[in-house]
Amino acid sequence: MKEGTFELPGNCRLTSSYDVLQWDVREGCEVRQILDRIADKWSLLVIALLDQRTLRFAELRRSIDGISKRMLTTTLRQLERDGIVERTVYPTVPPKVEYNLTPLGASLHQTVQALVVWTETNQVKIAEARERYEARQREGE
Repeated sequence: MKEGTFELPGNCRLTSSYDVLQWDVREGCEVRQILDRIADKWSLLVIALLDQRTLRFAELRRSIDGISKRMLTTTLRQLERDGIVERTVYPTVPPKVEYNLTPLGASLHQTVQALVVWTETNQVKIAEARERYEARQREGE
């Protein structure tokens, strides 16, 4: 087991008030680790691609520009370990392996989709903010 991880979540109950800092202070709580894992760019893409469909490893790799075989393998293993992705191996030669979202993963996809919609809605504002920031940085040089 990795250092800093726990077999079962410890003091990780939901609280009535939202306090982002509590993720670091509640002993035995893995909220921050889970968020780090599911919110990375590769995991988000895998979750989005597996929405309501099953894909093989090669199909996933072709669909995700820039991901290495090793990184896709690592990402899929972590998502499988967390119960987000299900891996099915068929006894053929060569073995056929398929991936799909579990019900837990499908519920997470709804949140991922909301994040994508927010990003699409606000991409122009973000681009404008970046331009203003870059202009301020150039003026300060």
